Amino acid sequence: MGIIIAIDGPAGSGKSSTAKEVARRLGFTYIDTGAMYRSVTLEIIRRKIDICDEDQIEKIARESRIQFQWIGDKHHILLNGEDISDEIRSADVASLVSPVSAIAGVRKILAERQRQMAQDDNIVMEGRDIGTNVFPDADFKFYMDADIRVRAERRIKDYQSIGQELTVVEIVRELEKRDKIDSSRLHSPLKKADDAIIIDTTNLSFEEQVEKIVKIIQQ
Repeated sequence: MGIIIAIDGPAGSGKSSTAKEVARRLGFTYIDTGAMYRSVTLEIIRRKIDICDEDQIEKIARESRIQFQWIGDKHHILLNGEDISDEIRSADVASLVSPVSAIAGVRKILAERQRQMAQDDNIVMEGRDIGTNVFPDADFKFYMDADIRVRAERRIKDYQSIGQELTVVEIVRELEKRDKIDSSRLHSPLKKADDAIIIDTTNLSFEEQVEKIVKIIQQ
Protein backbone atom coordinates (compact mmCIF):
# COMPACT_ATOMS: atom_id res chain seq x y z
CA MET A 1 0.00 0.00 0.00
CA GLY A 2 1.27 3.47 -0.88
CA ILE A 3 0.96 6.80 0.91
CA ILE A 4 -2.59 7.64 2.04
CA ILE A 5 -3.78 11.22 2.55
CA ALA A 6 -7.23 11.42 4.18
CA ILE A 7 -9.25 14.64 3.87
CA ASP A 8 -12.56 14.79 5.73
CA GLY A 9 -15.11 17.51 6.32
CA PRO A 10 -18.71 18.63 5.73
CA ALA A 11 -20.24 19.60 2.39
CA GLY A 12 -19.05 22.92 1.01
CA SER A 13 -15.86 23.03 3.09
CA GLY A 14 -13.77 22.93 -0.07
CA LYS A 15 -12.43 19.42 0.42
CA SER A 16 -13.31 18.00 -3.01
CA SER A 17 -11.70 20.70 -5.14
CA THR A 18 -8.76 20.94 -2.73
CA ALA A 19 -8.19 17.17 -2.57
CA LYS A 20 -8.32 16.97 -6.35
CA GLU A 21 -5.66 19.68 -6.76
CA VAL A 22 -3.46 18.28 -3.97
CA ALA A 23 -3.53 14.91 -5.74
CA ARG A 24 -2.66 16.53 -9.08
CA ARG A 25 0.31 18.42 -7.65
CA LEU A 26 1.69 15.38 -5.84
CA GLY A 27 1.00 12.97 -8.69
CA PHE A 28 -1.31 10.88 -6.48
CA THR A 29 -4.57 9.13 -7.34
CA TYR A 30 -7.67 11.12 -6.29
CA ILE A 31 -10.72 9.29 -4.90
CA ASP A 32 -13.96 11.16 -4.20
CA THR A 33 -15.88 8.88 -1.82
CA GLY A 34 -18.82 11.29 -1.63
CA ALA A 35 -19.36 10.73 -5.35
CA MET A 36 -19.68 7.01 -4.65
CA TYR A 37 -22.52 7.59 -2.19
CA ARG A 38 -24.11 10.06 -4.60
CA SER A 39 -23.92 7.48 -7.40
CA VAL A 40 -25.82 4.94 -5.31
CA THR A 41 -28.34 7.63 -4.36
CA LEU A 42 -28.89 8.57 -8.01
CA GLU A 43 -29.60 4.95 -8.88
CA ILE A 44 -32.12 4.75 -6.01
CA ILE A 45 -33.90 7.84 -7.35
CA ARG A 46 -33.92 6.48 -10.88
CA ARG A 47 -35.40 3.16 -9.77
CA LYS A 48 -37.84 4.88 -7.40
CA ILE A 49 -36.67 2.78 -4.45
CA ASP A 50 -38.14 3.69 -1.06
CA ILE A 51 -35.47 5.24 1.20
CA CYS A 52 -36.60 2.84 3.95
CA ASP A 53 -35.96 -0.26 1.83
CA GLU A 54 -32.43 -0.90 3.10
CA ASP A 55 -32.14 -4.36 1.55
CA GLN A 56 -32.77 -3.01 -1.95
CA ILE A 57 -30.46 -0.04 -1.37
CA GLU A 58 -27.65 -2.33 -0.16
CA LYS A 59 -28.20 -4.51 -3.24
CA ILE A 60 -27.79 -1.46 -5.48
CA ALA A 61 -24.61 -0.46 -3.64
CA ARG A 62 -23.22 -3.99 -4.04
CA GLU A 63 -24.04 -4.23 -7.75
CA SER A 64 -23.16 -0.69 -8.86
CA ARG A 65 -19.93 -0.40 -10.84
CA ILE A 66 -18.47 2.99 -9.91
CA GLN A 67 -15.37 4.25 -11.68
CA PHE A 68 -13.33 7.45 -11.75
CA GLN A 69 -11.77 8.76 -14.93
CA TRP A 70 -9.80 11.85 -15.91
CA ILE A 71 -10.74 13.35 -19.28
CA GLY A 72 -8.45 16.30 -19.90
CA ASP A 73 -8.43 18.26 -16.65
CA LYS A 74 -11.92 17.20 -15.58
CA HIS A 75 -12.62 14.35 -13.17
CA HIS A 76 -15.54 12.17 -14.30
CA ILE A 77 -17.63 9.64 -12.39
CA LEU A 78 -19.02 6.64 -14.26
CA LEU A 79 -21.90 4.49 -13.00
CA ASN A 80 -22.15 1.18 -14.84
CA GLY A 81 -20.30 2.79 -17.75
CA GLU A 82 -22.46 5.96 -17.88
CA ASP A 83 -20.98 9.38 -17.16
CA ILE A 84 -23.06 10.82 -14.31
CA SER A 85 -20.63 13.56 -13.21
CA ASP A 86 -23.17 16.39 -13.43
CA GLU A 87 -26.30 14.44 -12.52
CA ILE A 88 -25.01 13.39 -9.07
CA ARG A 89 -24.55 17.09 -8.15
CA SER A 90 -28.28 17.83 -8.40
CA ALA A 91 -30.35 19.09 -5.47
CA ASP A 92 -32.46 15.90 -5.57
CA VAL A 93 -29.40 13.74 -4.98
CA ALA A 94 -28.03 16.14 -2.34
CA SER A 95 -31.28 15.91 -0.37
CA LEU A 96 -31.13 12.10 -0.12
CA VAL A 97 -27.42 11.27 -0.01
CA SER A 98 -27.08 11.67 3.78
CA PRO A 99 -29.83 9.18 4.73
CA VAL A 100 -28.48 6.73 2.14
CA SER A 101 -24.97 7.19 3.57
CA ALA A 102 -26.31 6.46 7.06
CA ILE A 103 -27.24 2.88 6.12
CA ALA A 104 -24.69 0.57 7.75
CA GLY A 105 -24.67 -1.99 4.93
CA VAL A 106 -24.04 0.69 2.30
CA ARG A 107 -21.15 2.14 4.31
CA LYS A 108 -19.60 -1.31 4.78
CA ILE A 109 -19.81 -2.14 1.07
CA LEU A 110 -18.39 1.18 -0.15
CA ALA A 111 -15.71 1.44 2.56
CA GLU A 112 -14.38 -1.97 1.52
CA ARG A 113 -14.35 -0.87 -2.10
CA GLN A 114 -12.47 2.30 -1.11
CA ARG A 115 -9.81 0.23 0.66
CA GLN A 116 -9.42 -1.93 -2.44
CA MET A 117 -8.89 1.18 -4.57
CA ALA A 118 -5.93 2.15 -2.39
CA GLN A 119 -4.10 -1.16 -2.57
CA ASP A 120 -1.41 -0.21 -5.07
CA ASP A 121 -1.34 3.60 -5.37
CA ASN A 122 -0.45 6.73 -3.46
CA ILE A 123 -3.87 8.30 -2.91
CA VAL A 124 -5.70 11.39 -1.75
CA MET A 125 -9.10 10.21 -0.53
CA GLU A 126 -11.75 12.62 0.68
CA GLY A 127 -15.04 12.09 2.43
CA ARG A 128 -16.51 12.14 5.91
CA ASP A 129 -15.04 9.09 7.64
CA ILE A 130 -11.76 8.46 5.83
CA GLY A 131 -9.45 9.31 8.73
CA THR A 132 -11.69 7.74 11.36
CA ASN A 133 -13.02 4.60 9.68
CA VAL A 134 -11.78 3.81 6.18
CA PHE A 135 -8.10 4.55 6.87
CA PRO A 136 -7.60 5.27 10.60
CA ASP A 137 -3.84 4.71 10.04
CA ALA A 138 -3.58 7.13 7.09
CA ASP A 139 -0.18 8.79 6.69
CA PHE A 140 -1.75 12.25 6.74
CA LYS A 141 -5.15 13.30 8.04
CA PHE A 142 -6.84 16.65 7.46
CA TYR A 143 -10.24 17.94 8.53
CA MET A 144 -11.56 20.86 6.46
CA ASP A 145 -14.34 23.13 7.68
CA ALA A 146 -15.77 26.60 7.07
CA ASP A 147 -18.54 28.94 8.20
CA ILE A 148 -21.88 27.54 6.99
CA ARG A 149 -22.81 30.66 5.00
CA VAL A 150 -19.48 30.54 3.17
CA ARG A 151 -20.11 26.86 2.45
CA ALA A 152 -23.58 27.73 1.09
CA GLU A 153 -22.18 30.42 -1.19
CA ARG A 154 -19.74 27.90 -2.62
CA ARG A 155 -22.56 25.44 -3.18
CA ILE A 156 -24.52 28.04 -5.18
CA LYS A 157 -21.76 28.03 -7.78
CA ASP A 158 -21.87 24.24 -7.95
CA TYR A 159 -25.62 24.27 -8.58
CA GLN A 160 -25.36 27.07 -11.14
CA SER A 161 -22.78 25.05 -13.07
CA ILE A 162 -25.43 22.34 -13.67
CA GLY A 163 -28.27 24.81 -14.34
CA GLN A 164 -30.00 24.78 -10.94
CA GLU A 165 -30.86 28.01 -9.13
CA LEU A 166 -31.12 27.85 -5.32
CA THR A 167 -30.91 30.66 -2.76
CA VAL A 168 -28.31 30.89 0.03
CA VAL A 169 -31.11 30.38 2.57
CA GLU A 170 -32.24 27.16 0.87
CA ILE A 171 -28.71 25.82 0.72
CA VAL A 172 -27.94 26.74 4.35
CA ARG A 173 -31.07 24.79 5.35
CA GLU A 174 -29.94 21.81 3.26
CA LEU A 175 -26.41 21.91 4.72
CA GLU A 176 -27.69 22.12 8.30
CA LYS A 177 -29.88 19.07 7.68
CA ARG A 178 -27.00 17.13 6.10
CA ASP A 179 -24.58 18.09 8.89
CA LYS A 180 -27.02 16.86 11.52
CA ILE A 181 -27.61 13.52 9.79
CA ASP A 182 -23.93 12.99 8.95
CA SER A 183 -22.60 13.82 12.43
CA SER A 184 -25.27 11.97 14.40
CA ARG A 185 -25.58 8.75 12.39
CA LEU A 186 -24.77 5.55 14.27
CA HIS A 187 -22.26 4.15 11.80
CA SER A 188 -19.06 6.07 10.87
CA PRO A 189 -20.36 9.57 11.65
CA LEU A 190 -18.76 12.74 10.33
CA LYS A 191 -16.18 13.82 12.89
CA LYS A 192 -12.60 14.96 13.13
CA ALA A 193 -10.03 12.23 13.79
CA ASP A 194 -8.12 12.95 17.02
CA ASP A 195 -4.86 13.29 15.10
CA ALA A 196 -6.24 15.22 12.10
CA ILE A 197 -4.97 18.69 11.22
CA ILE A 198 -7.84 21.21 11.04
CA ILE A 199 -7.91 23.46 7.97
CA ASP A 200 -10.47 26.27 8.39
CA THR A 201 -11.15 27.50 4.84
CA THR A 202 -13.57 30.30 5.74
CA ASN A 203 -11.08 33.03 4.92
CA LEU A 204 -8.69 31.08 2.71
CA SER A 205 -8.50 31.28 -1.06
CA PHE A 206 -8.44 28.03 -3.02
CA GLU A 207 -4.71 28.41 -3.66
CA GLU A 208 -4.02 29.06 0.03
CA GLN A 209 -5.81 25.94 1.23
CA VAL A 210 -4.10 23.76 -1.37
CA GLU A 211 -0.68 25.22 -0.54
CA LYS A 212 -1.23 24.72 3.17
CA ILE A 213 -1.87 21.00 2.78
CA VAL A 214 0.86 20.41 0.18
CA LYS A 215 3.48 22.14 2.37
CA ILE A 216 2.57 20.01 5.40
CA ILE A 217 2.89 16.82 3.34
CA GLN A 218 6.16 17.84 1.70
CA GLN A 219 7.71 18.84 5.03
